[in-house]
Amino acid sequence: MKNRNPALLSFKPIESGDLRRLLDLARQDRHAFFQKYPEWARLYADRVIGVALCQGAAVHYTDTTAGINDFDVYTFFAAHPERRWYSKRLKSVDFGNPKFGQSEISRPGFQGRRVDLMSRAIEVVPGADLADTVRRWLSAGASETARELSKKAVVLLEPEDRLGTVVWPI
Repeated sequence: MKNRNPALLSFKPIESGDLRRLLDLARQDRHAFFQKYPEWARLYADRVIGVALCQGAAVHYTDTTAGINDFDVYTFFAAHPERRWYSKRLKSVDFGNPKFGQSEISRPGFQGRRVDLMSRAIEVVPGADLADTVRRWLSAGASETARELSKKAVVLLEPEDRLGTVVWPI
């Protein structure tokens, strides 16, 4: 959803603790998904190359005048040759802290902004560097998701030692 009403955005700065919270939410979701679907876990649990904050909230991380509607967090996997990743999966969760207020569209009972958790598999070897992988993937623009994400920013959440590293735009 394109939110053009600045009154509905949050302009609070995103700090490292907020990035860690987003990473924790992505990890919890990934764990729950793999518990529920062991076949996906067998194929993809050891193929995580990282997690990133993308889209408008990532732009806001670099420029606090942009504002936050929601948080888009992507987990990136090295594609498995046996089975393509289920890319349509989207899980919306509560940030859980009212610091940023609420998104324009949130579920009843949310305390904070909506966090949309998504995943994509990229044709790379397991253990590939996420920053390099994402830059190549976005530059190539071979999928609709890559073309859309390339219009904004990407900030690493995992690997954790690179938390907060802006990898896009270059």
